[in-house]
Parts: sequence; C-alpha cells; structure tokens
Amino acid sequence: MEENKENKDNTKKPLKYRSWNDIRINDSWALFKIMSEFVQGYESLSRIGPCISIFGSARDTTEQRYLDAATEIARQLTSKGFGIITGGGPGIMEAANKGAQLGKGPSVGLNIDLPFEQSSNPFIDHDKNLDFDYFFARKVMFVKYSQAFVVMPGGFGTLDELFEAITLVQTKKIDQFPIILYGSDFWEGLKQWIENTLKATGKISPNDTDLMHVANSEEEVVGIIEEFYKTKGFTTNF
Repeated sequence: MEENKENKDNTKKPLKYRSWNDIRINDSWALFKIMSEFVQGYESLSRIGPCISIFGSARDTTEQRYLDAATEIARQLTSKGFGIITGGGPGIMEAANKGAQLGKGPSVGLNIDLPFEQSSNPFIDHDKNLDFDYFFARKVMFVKYSQAFVVMPGGFGTLDELFEAITLVQTKKIDQFPIILYGSDFWEGLKQWIENTLKATGKISPNDTDLMHVANSEEEVVGIIEEFYKTKGFTTNF
C-alpha cells in the first residue's frame, strides 16, 4: 500500500481545464511579462559589451574534463576582453561563470524558471543575474548580445540553443558568427548524422556544415574566435 501511495504521489497531475475566455485573458496579461523580460534584458546586457555565450549541461553527470575546459575557456576569453554569458545554472554553466570571474571579466547569467531546476550559480556578478520565465525571450538575449557560441556537451536545452543559432545564421536573419562545438568525441555522432543524412539527402546546402567548428582544446576555441574577428575592426571590453 505504501508503495502504491508513493507511485500515486509521483504521478503527473492532469492539466487543469481552462475555458477559452480564461486563456484569452491570461494571454493578454502575459504580454506585459514578456515585454518586461525583453526590456530588462536589453537594458542590462547592452551596457556590458562584447560577450561569448557558453552552453552545456546543468547535470552533475558531466565529466570533470569538460567542466575544467569550460572554466579555462571562459578565463582565457575574459582575459582578452570578452564577457561570458551562460544560462546561469549549475554544471557547465557554473564552471564557465567561475572562469569569467577568474579572468576578471563580466560574468552574466540568464537563468530560467523551471519546476525541477535550476537555481543561479554563485559565480554570476550580482548585477548581471537575470531571471526569465520564457525560453524564447532568453534565447533572444543569447543571440543578440553574443559574438560567438561555445557549445559544450549537453542535452536537449543545449541542442535547442545550438540549432536556433545555426538556423538564424543559415537563413541570414543574423550575421554569421563563430559557433564552436567543444569535444569531437562527444559531438562526432551529431556531425556524422548532419553530414551523412541531412547533407547527403539534400535537406541542407553543402556549405551549411561550414557554419560550425569543432575544437578539442581551449586554445583552439579562443583562436577560432580571435581569427574570426581579426579583420573586422572589432573592439572588446578593454
């Protein structure tokens, strides 16, 4: 009986029925919350200067070598005048924010309110810790204020952010910028699927695979970003 009670308690509750009128009224009020998230994000991030976004898993199953790499990549980038933006949570995100503070650069966290995770990590600058309810508003901030994406091993959320950026660049909705996958051993399966399935069957253009780089060292990541901006007259935070 106790086991059945436990299972019953863990069962997901059915969605509460809402009338169309309830939906319409709630959606109207939600517009103000959405607008406030955009205004807060624009006002806060526009003052920081050029940043690099580092993405990756929030889970504690992440291998230590990837956590160490995220910290070192962030440290090197901030020492060269970039700020670091993460999703504000634990795991890879916390490691990257830690690296930003070690490099004495801006450490930004764009945290998302979720029912099962996540609290902000302690390495975000207190005046650069932003909370979001809406994923789409949060993703706009990543894209608008980042000069590159560094994508560490992660799950569905990381893939969402990766393919959002690739799609925007591919469709020329935004200018091209470096999108770097760190760790060929983790990303090789995805790269092969893109090459052998999407590209081979004509679902993407032959040059679309050039929108991503793969790097296996911290120095390689920093080098790709520096090389991309070398001839663009780009100014960092220094």
